[in-house]
Amino acid sequence: MTRSEFLKNVVPFNLLPDDVVGGVADLLHEISYSKDTLIYQQEITKMKGVDIIVKGEYESFFYDSSHNKRLNENHGPGFCYGGVSVLLNRKRSLRTVIAKKGTLVYFLPRKDFRALCHAYENFFHHFTVDFGKRMLNEEFAHFAKKPTSFEESYIASEQLYSRKMESVEAREIVWCLPSTPIFEAARLMAINKTSCIIIKNEEGNATGYVTDITLRDKVVAERTDPEAPVGTIADNPVVKIDSQAYVYEAILMMFSSKTRYIVVEENGVLKGMISRNKLLSEQAQSPLVYIQSVKLAQSVDELKGKWEQVPQMITQLIGRGVNAEIVNQIITTIADTIALKVIEGVISEIGTPPAKFVFMVLGSEGRKEQTLMTDQDNAIIYEDKANEHREEVREYFLKFADIVSERLDYIGFSFCTGGFMAKNPNWTHSLSHWKRNYEEWMKDSLPETVIKFSTFFDCRYLYGEASIMEELWAFLDEKLQQPMEKLFFYMAKNALQYQPPLTSFFRNIRTITVGSQEVFDIKKAMTPIVDLVRVYALKNRIYKVNTGERLKALKEKGIFSDTEYQELTHSYYYLMAMRLKNQAREIMHDKSQPDNYIDPTSLTKIEQVTLKEIFKTIEDFQSRIKLEYTNNLFG
Repeated sequence: MTRSEFLKNVVPFNLLPDDVVGGVADLLHEISYSKDTLIYQQEITKMKGVDIIVKGEYESFFYDSSHNKRLNENHGPGFCYGGVSVLLNRKRSLRTVIAKKGTLVYFLPRKDFRALCHAYENFFHHFTVDFGKRMLNEEFAHFAKKPTSFEESYIASEQLYSRKMESVEAREIVWCLPSTPIFEAARLMAINKTSCIIIKNEEGNATGYVTDITLRDKVVAERTDPEAPVGTIADNPVVKIDSQAYVYEAILMMFSSKTRYIVVEENGVLKGMISRNKLLSEQAQSPLVYIQSVKLAQSVDELKGKWEQVPQMITQLIGRGVNAEIVNQIITTIADTIALKVIEGVISEIGTPPAKFVFMVLGSEGRKEQTLMTDQDNAIIYEDKANEHREEVREYFLKFADIVSERLDYIGFSFCTGGFMAKNPNWTHSLSHWKRNYEEWMKDSLPETVIKFSTFFDCRYLYGEASIMEELWAFLDEKLQQPMEKLFFYMAKNALQYQPPLTSFFRNIRTITVGSQEVFDIKKAMTPIVDLVRVYALKNRIYKVNTGERLKALKEKGIFSDTEYQELTHSYYYLMAMRLKNQAREIMHDKSQPDNYIDPTSLTKIEQVTLKEIFKTIEDFQSRIKLEYTNNLFG
């Protein structure tokens, strides 16, 4: 077989005109390997051109920080290696490649390959599109976009964000029955040299715990009878985590629950107990230690200073390759911690609330998807009171909400331009009033109502009486079992009006003019995923509020396939990482207010290609929804 005949069967050379293929054949050099040979090293070898395998085999892979091979692939005759490296990776080999013994390749010099790419668009787009699709694989993307200081930083990020609870040595649980006298429980703690004892009932279930601080505050300070049952002073709930969960998840859980101890369980069986101090001491200088410093802040000014340091931390995390989902959780935990400090401070100043209540957060904060361009989205639900106390209760909470909101604005969480804040009298009401709100929104299901109030389906408990929030969700669950065709129809329709910023034939990113720049709005590009996943979650009565958690639950229910789940999750968090990185740069380097505008020309070729593929994925997702709700699945 002649070289020309061979090339006509090789992708993408088969896209070239016959006379051009003949010309290319004359430019090829033959290279053969008589033994296994390491020919390219990832990010080191400068590619002089591209290889087309004629016979034999290439093995390609990434090395991780421990020099383990990752994403191994074997390539046979007809495979072309080096195109992506030349075009999109600064001419450096993207992967490490070993040529197997007996391999013969045709080599096309770099300048000739580039000339073909310039002259024949379809030939060029074969490489960019193929690479964009591969970047939807999270592990491939992780290695393909590694930072310069990858070797050191990868190890650090692996330890912090890939380490599981089973790897942390837990203390054996010391426990007693609720009927055990307090002095006896304290004696058990002394003997076992532990600062925490778990209270178990007769069935062996953990019902509470007692710590040194419990004994100080509830026994010594209050002169409680040491003969009294320990169950009468126990703290609860006992916070548990599975041994397969990640260490960072445990720390975030401990901060959000305010507990200083967490119980590790395996297959439902309690295996051991770990203190927050132990977990934090193992994390050295991690951002999770920073959260503890936020908890210890003594003033509003100090909280303001803490929030101003967050952009630098986010830049470091993203630079180390930490997943944007984790970064979102850290930002949210810091923001929650600040809000809790503010709320507790206001209550201590104006007095105990006259009714049980919940301070809930909405929108991106409710979904735990906060960025650095964040405003306040919150509301208050208080318990229903007798008529003679209604005005007193309402007056307190409106005053409370106003002070909280003013302080949050001072710290850096700006007022919501749409007025979705507890300080707005419309969003501070009794539980019965809130139930009527939701019932009217779902019943009317007018297009403008759905657009305006969909954020209230992303609500999350932050402070107060959790049972109030639980009652609201139970009410919503009952209502969503009724026919809600119009609600889902307009929610889906609203989500479909956002078009991913792609020009015809997916060749370029469509921009808008803002000031003197040509940019695209990355928040709007992400909106279809957030909105459409919300529709699916509510329709299937899934009450997770985080987009990633909703996607996972939908996959587990069989609503989304594994491939759809992987593509949508990776697309969403790739965009989120780009958004956070851009906002942090604006704050730190440009000393300007962050926004959601991205200049495509500021992106690397790899980022541009990946974005185009992600936007195509979102368009495909929208097309599926259009088909489904047009066929009356959404009304």
